[in-house]
Amino acid sequence: MKLSEYVDHDGVGLAGLVARGEVTVAELAATARLASDAVNPTVNAVVETWPAQDAPVPGSTPLAGVPFLIKDLAVAMAGRRVESGSRIAAGNVAGADSALMARFRRAGLVTLGRTATPEFAYSTTTEGVLYGATRNPWDPARSPGGSSGGSGAAVAAGIVPIAHATDAAGSIRVPAAANGLFGLKPTRGRISMGPDADEVFNGLAVHGALSRSVRDSAALLDLVHGPEAGDPYAAGRPELPYAEEVTRSPGSLRIGLLTRPWGGRAVDAAVVEATLRSARLAESLGHRVEEVRVDLGVGWEEFVLANARLWSTNLATWIDDLAAAFRRPVGPTTLEPETLAAYAYGQQVSGTEFVRALAMRNGVARAIGSYFTGHDLLLTPTLPELPVPLGTYAEGAEGADGLGRLRQLFHRSPFTAAFNVAGTPAMSVPLETDPATGLPIGVQFAAGHGREDLLFRLAGQLERAAPWARRTPAVWAGRHDGA
Repeated sequence: MKLSEYVDHDGVGLAGLVARGEVTVAELAATARLASDAVNPTVNAVVETWPAQDAPVPGSTPLAGVPFLIKDLAVAMAGRRVESGSRIAAGNVAGADSALMARFRRAGLVTLGRTATPEFAYSTTTEGVLYGATRNPWDPARSPGGSSGGSGAAVAAGIVPIAHATDAAGSIRVPAAANGLFGLKPTRGRISMGPDADEVFNGLAVHGALSRSVRDSAALLDLVHGPEAGDPYAAGRPELPYAEEVTRSPGSLRIGLLTRPWGGRAVDAAVVEATLRSARLAESLGHRVEEVRVDLGVGWEEFVLANARLWSTNLATWIDDLAAAFRRPVGPTTLEPETLAAYAYGQQVSGTEFVRALAMRNGVARAIGSYFTGHDLLLTPTLPELPVPLGTYAEGAEGADGLGRLRQLFHRSPFTAAFNVAGTPAMSVPLETDPATGLPIGVQFAAGHGREDLLFRLAGQLERAAPWARRTPAVWAGRHDGA
């Protein structure tokens, strides 16, 4: 199979070729490796590859035989390294599959490697010390976002059609926007975090995926959602498969429009205009769009402070455990300066401060939930600016403590974290590009608790009305048939 043919299909399309006997699982895996060889030296999205271990039965699932990559964090594949992008965990080998990895195997995916993440996923750019900076396929001088920036760059460059991702404050939606992809953050409890954790970042983090087509994300969520024994809670079971929802009409939805973020930072004019064009597209499809103000439930500084306390205390625990397991020091030889600052901040958080941070989570969830009693969806920019040049996050970061670090991250992505705190689903849809640069611009739609069905219906409608599949970045595997 030529690379130009390989990248012409999404995951469901490739699985269809396998089911019909037009290509074998082994041939697809070999082609994915060729794609990686062709573009990964430029984008540095994939940090390790390995031979295919699985041989799914053709046609056994909608994604059987599809090449796949997992993020170097939060999912464990037996016998393979999971280092969380950190020198303190370098060489860590998983002894067994995590629950989600077992589901990926049952889904028929053929996992061929792992993708880059910033250290402990603690950033919305992917510029770690352990493996170096990942580059945006649309402009290699720019960031691919994060923390799932490796997965985003790999999918956008055509290495695989879909890849694993996680999201604790926007880490699926940010790289989706930066790389021109579709990315949906599921409802809290939709996908199990087990067995080694009941929840991550106190429920702020979830598993998901980045894909070029809406139906790929829907098909994967169908195959991996649901609780494991011992999970503390679970999202309600969907009435229909999400893959079916993609083809259903959403009806006429009431959509709120918010272009000024919580915290009040300025939004680039190009991003505002792109969001307004998306609103007009939604109106042309029969939806009612109106400008709204959305109560966050707490002030912005209180929101940032409470998140900093939750994030840093969790991080400090992970670092202490890894330092003990590998007998490594906690210091500049094992951790990046920003991580060390967050670690020190987390050690100083008191028990009462931690409990008050959890109370913030409840306040935000109640306020966001109240908004969705009067509206079906909320439309915002995913990011307030175009993908930033590599190195931007380092500017002014010297000497920042853990609170200052998180304030900087939320300044860069002020529209996304509220839905992690509330536990509600949200998606970034690649509807727009910047006329001046050609860079992708994602718009975010958020829904009430458990309403991924509504998001998939709208996403399918938008994809049909304004298809993005033929937009390809500068670094694209499909241009390397001679590789």
